[in-house]
Amino acid sequence: MSGSPYPLGLRLAGRRVVVVGGGAVATRRVPALLDAGADVLLVAPELTPALRAHVDAGRLRWEPRRFVPDDLDGAWLVQVAVDDRVAAAAVSAAAAERRIFCVRADDRAAATAWTPAVTRHGPVTVAVLGGGDPRRAMSVRDAVRELLAAGAGQPAGEPAAADAAAGAAPGRPSVPAPGGRDTDAAPVGRVALVGAGPGDPELITVRGWRLLTEAEVVVADRLVPGLLLDELRPDVELVDASKIPYGPSRAQEEINRILVDRARAGKVVVRLKGGDPYVFGRGGEELLACAEAGVPVTVVPGVTSAISVPAAAGVPVTHRAVAHEFTVVSGHVAPDSPASLVRWESLAGLRGTLVILMGLKNLAAISATLVAHGRPAETPAAVIQEGTTTAQRAIRSTLGTVAADVEAAGLRPPAIVVIGDVVGALDA
Repeated sequence: MSGSPYPLGLRLAGRRVVVVGGGAVATRRVPALLDAGADVLLVAPELTPALRAHVDAGRLRWEPRRFVPDDLDGAWLVQVAVDDRVAAAAVSAAAAERRIFCVRADDRAAATAWTPAVTRHGPVTVAVLGGGDPRRAMSVRDAVRELLAAGAGQPAGEPAAADAAAGAAPGRPSVPAPGGRDTDAAPVGRVALVGAGPGDPELITVRGWRLLTEAEVVVADRLVPGLLLDELRPDVELVDASKIPYGPSRAQEEINRILVDRARAGKVVVRLKGGDPYVFGRGGEELLACAEAGVPVTVVPGVTSAISVPAAAGVPVTHRAVAHEFTVVSGHVAPDSPASLVRWESLAGLRGTLVILMGLKNLAAISATLVAHGRPAETPAAVIQEGTTTAQRAIRSTLGTVAADVEAAGLRPPAIVVIGDVVGALDA
């Protein structure tokens, strides 16, 4: 059966959508479904760390097994994200029997619905179908995105050729191959360390987004906005380098190896990192590994969560006559640990704002240490979970009670802790 596709915007809020598969394709597709408010059921024997993070956060339900037809009971839509054609065909058949539209990653011709190339600009969502050609759809989508950006008075960015083999256009930081190394013997691609911002997909820089559109390989952390992954071309290799706090992780050495190997194969590689690549992001280690291997690197700064997340919750990190300084510190190591590089006793004596990243697990010990060294227990404090996203939650408290209040509220990582009088500076 042939015919032109009928474009339609689905309102999925509260409606069951079944995703079959737990790999890279599902990692890319699930965030958009969650953003639409869908009740997502994920069926797969195993999951990527990024998908497991959604499960742990309670955003979706996971059945850790193979698909059975009864999984479609009550579903409005099914997305098949497996490359096993026999298994995908079985899901398609079950969907057709129940008159449920079915998207198939393995075979667009066998699907009853297609996922378009999408760009979002505030309240405007543009979806492009390219007649079955994903590359055509992506090209049109990108052109529309630039028009929307230009119409809003934002810079559309430079031509893609600006990042040539040298690694970056003039005036942009890059690390070329070390002097004397013969890089002509084999094709050498390039790596871009791109900060994706704090969580809202629109907070990535124009430069960062443009490099994503050029990428052939994307190595992404758990904290990058999932909707950015949904906009990647279908042929892009997505490597899930998620590092869930205190859980499974891919060794940094393996991430470095992937960046170098793909670039040496002539690929354009984007290392997509939450926030800014250099703010507790180990971007420096990745840059040094690439430089040592003779791989050109471009660094694209990102909007750091240390400033943007408090701002999104109504907390400026500085304010006239309230705070003339702010300090950003990692709290992933307990204050009494020999591995800690932070002088908490010195921080306790500061009058300005203290912003703590990755500190939720050790918050009780951190707050007790600050109070013990002179920071008043009644100092205002705020904790913001998943700032700038639709899942943002925030509590206001004091230094002496914030740890107990976080536990009572059930807040979880990722979260930013702000300590200082700025917490109430904008309250009416």
